[in-house]
Amino acid sequence: MPTTAPTSPTAERVGGTPMAPADVTSSDSTLRRFLHGLPGVDAVGLEARAAALGTRSIKTTAKAYAIDLAISMVDLTTLEGADTPGKVRALGAKAVHPDPTDRTTPTTAAVCVYPDMVAVAKEAVAGSGVKVASVATAFPAGRASLAVKLADVREAVAAGADEIDMVIDRGAFLAGRYLKVYDEIVAVKEACGRSARLKVIFETGELSTYDNIRRASWLGMLAGADFIKTSTGKVAVNATPANTLLMLEAVRDFRAQTGVQVGVKPAGGIRTTKDAIKFLVLVNETAGGDWLDNHWFRFGASSLLNDLLMQRQKLATGRYSGPDYVTVD
Repeated sequence: MPTTAPTSPTAERVGGTPMAPADVTSSDSTLRRFLHGLPGVDAVGLEARAAALGTRSIKTTAKAYAIDLAISMVDLTTLEGADTPGKVRALGAKAVHPDPTDRTTPTTAAVCVYPDMVAVAKEAVAGSGVKVASVATAFPAGRASLAVKLADVREAVAAGADEIDMVIDRGAFLAGRYLKVYDEIVAVKEACGRSARLKVIFETGELSTYDNIRRASWLGMLAGADFIKTSTGKVAVNATPANTLLMLEAVRDFRAQTGVQVGVKPAGGIRTTKDAIKFLVLVNETAGGDWLDNHWFRFGASSLLNDLLMQRQKLATGRYSGPDYVTVD
């Protein structure tokens, strides 16, 4: 499949004629018609498939590869009100050298911080290839005017952010004001400029239904998201195998119809190597090998990295070292 956009990408309307994205998003009514025309989600079937894929076992050599791949996909994250420059510098150092005793350990994909900590993080990872991601748009609630949200984004980009993780207006989405959500994503994408990739967070735990998650996925992709992301990690229900599977199906189908590849980032609640490997199986079996790369798939996590490092050490030495042998975030 192509990974670059064709000259005239189209988005298929269920049971109808293919529509160009500009036509789909020309008004609230056309966008609603398109999104509500997407196939309904079979919740039982979706959860059963996610559960079945989660039972796959892999051999030791494949497990070693999967652990290194998962480490390279981690967005090492600190999003607390008590964050300090020292904590962010320590996080950056860990992202660059996750296991200081073994320099063969891959770097993480990125560190993810609030906009006011971007410059500190950028300095901490300088020259390493580790990206700096910043949450923005009044994260995590998104309850602010568009002007404030855009200022948030511009501040982060000006400080050197390579990636912006924005939250959608869930209130507008749930009220059916899809064009408002679309327009905000487009405006944030423009504020990112050419230097920052955009991850669009849906907060799937607040969208209530799988149908809404599918609609939000297509809405985000039509608006220009480089990644679609499950959650902020700040609510009770975050990334699950089922909602991530649904989003992987969406990016797969979107590329099949438009030629444009979009990444996926499950975030929140993924804490163990076993969990991470289950998600990698979902990626491979649903979207395919093209997404098994940190340019297209990420884990939003903090505690996950330590478990990956402990399991990596166990494979290398035959002994389980325990949490005292990894740094505390």
